[in-house]
Amino acid sequence: MDAAANGIPAHGPTVLLIGNPNVGKSVVFGRLTGRYATVANYPGTTIEVARGRAKGLAGKPTLVDTPGTNSLTPQSEDEKVARDILLAEPGAAVIQVGDTKNLRRTLYLTLQLAELGRRQILVLNLQDEARDLGIRVDARRLEQLLGIPVLPATATLGAGLEAIPRRLASAAVARLQPVYPPPVEEAVEKVCALLPAELGEGRRGVALMLLSGDRTLAGWLEANVPAPARAALGSVRSELDRLLGASAAGVISRARHRSVARLLRQVFTADRAVRGSLRDRLGMLAMHPIWGVPVLLAVLAAAYVFVGWFGAGVVVDAVEEGVFGRYLNPTATVLVQRFVPWGWLRDLLVGPYGIVTMALTYALAIVLPVVGTFFIFFGVLEDSGYLPRLAVMVNRPFAALGLSGKAVLPMVLGLGCDTMATLTARILPTRKERIIVTLLLALGVPCSAQLGVILALLGSVSPLGTLLWAGVVLATLVGVGWAAARVVPGRSADFVLEVPPLRWPRLANLAVKTVARAEWYLWEAVPLFLAGTLLLFLLDRTGLLLHLQHAARPVVVGLLDLPPEAANSFLVGFLRRDYGAAGFFTLRQQGLLDGVQTVVSLVVITLFVPCIANFFMMVKERGLAVASAMVAFIVPTAFLTGAALNALLRLLKVSL
Repeated sequence: MDAAANGIPAHGPTVLLIGNPNVGKSVVFGRLTGRYATVANYPGTTIEVARGRAKGLAGKPTLVDTPGTNSLTPQSEDEKVARDILLAEPGAAVIQVGDTKNLRRTLYLTLQLAELGRRQILVLNLQDEARDLGIRVDARRLEQLLGIPVLPATATLGAGLEAIPRRLASAAVARLQPVYPPPVEEAVEKVCALLPAELGEGRRGVALMLLSGDRTLAGWLEANVPAPARAALGSVRSELDRLLGASAAGVISRARHRSVARLLRQVFTADRAVRGSLRDRLGMLAMHPIWGVPVLLAVLAAAYVFVGWFGAGVVVDAVEEGVFGRYLNPTATVLVQRFVPWGWLRDLLVGPYGIVTMALTYALAIVLPVVGTFFIFFGVLEDSGYLPRLAVMVNRPFAALGLSGKAVLPMVLGLGCDTMATLTARILPTRKERIIVTLLLALGVPCSAQLGVILALLGSVSPLGTLLWAGVVLATLVGVGWAAARVVPGRSADFVLEVPPLRWPRLANLAVKTVARAEWYLWEAVPLFLAGTLLLFLLDRTGLLLHLQHAARPVVVGLLDLPPEAANSFLVGFLRRDYGAAGFFTLRQQGLLDGVQTVVSLVVITLFVPCIANFFMMVKERGLAVASAMVAFIVPTAFLTGAALNALLRLLKVSL
């Protein structure tokens, strides 16, 4: 397998960072590379892989931060990418980062790396959390038994990481070999003889993957193993299953677990008396299917106050009306009018659909404060250990939508920014789940900026109106999710999630995560706002925007029973959904909308197409065909739902 063809540098030494999900690999990566890192999709996937020069390591090798994986027999795209990178770099040393609290899971991966013949060191991270739980690991004894460097560490504090440059030179293949039944060993020898010699010591590991029925290696086999050898390999695998009288995958897995268990008994101890503490009980309460609901409501209330009121209200008002409204936009307008002679360019820069007056104002003065405060709040939830508990709590109801509890993470993130949430849908293990979550985010999860305007509008109608809006949107999301789970091909992954202990968030962690996410927003999302504004400018300049407004009026007036001016709100809503909602807010203030029209318009704008930035992100993540199909479904769904609600309320003569 060619390294360069798979996104890995083909020149210079390479060190791979391998580990289970959520063990602190990215923190270790940041400590070793500093700020000099690049991130790009692994070829043929939407999975991003970070690379950077490891300044503290001898020779300054390229350090590759692979996606988290629980096994080298992949169950998700993330795990497949991690495995493919290992195969693409057979000579690279490995820094394995493991969770001290979950040594069993860590050592299972260590064992598989040993079977691939990989030289490695083991960084046992999260020592602080392990101590809090009364867990002790004899690192010296473990190092003696494995024959590789074992480094206890708390990466967030930098503790233990200083030894990595010195100990990496002693990287070796771990002495952790399971005892397989004789038929398995014989089959391994036969398969190894069929594999390319370039794999070296890694042939044993690849042979075990193939005997375990790893179908994700089909492309690799076709590229690296001749057809006759592939046919012989299939015969060996079938014969092995017959001799064992059971699935070879199960036999191999059980042998590995027995080997890990023997090692654990020699190095791992846990003080059970530490269990049952107040923090432990609060952690259990937060993911209880019943008592976890009040906790969730309290979290949502806090999110609304911090993000909805403070971020979308106080901070946005200060930046939009103060910095941009009083200083930047007027100054830019004066300078452009004075020094730019071409009218079209003046309009492009500071006109109604101008880069400065619309794109940058929206991206930096309106959305950035909202997503910035959400980044902080999301970081608190993430660092405290609450998000995995929320995932556990909602796993069962989400199953009806073809999703696991993990899907709650991008769904919650969508309340901050749907564009970023669409990107984070990558954490879901299957394509089916990623498509369903992308659809639901685009359909009916309002971003915080839009939600703030919606809540302000709902304040002008009766409580029944608010309940109707929430009920219709939620019912639509559930109905579409239920149908999508049965229409979208593929299977949902099993729900496997590590639940860390509850802890106080660290200020340094929050700062690093917030800055990193803000950088992502500036580099990834802001260009999409610029592209959307340019598109709107061209539509306006060519007169197509006016034609679209006139074309939309029959639907808006005839189907939804809204005033003609509402058509403009829907069109602007495609670029900025919160501005679409703001248009209805203005119509309500002008007395052009009654209570029923207000609720109907809010239902439609909530279920309406995503903003153009989110649409571009959907195209990037799911492809143009899938994104266009989603929009083609969402638009009629939004209008038909609004029309049905309007007809029902008018028929019942409900006053809101």
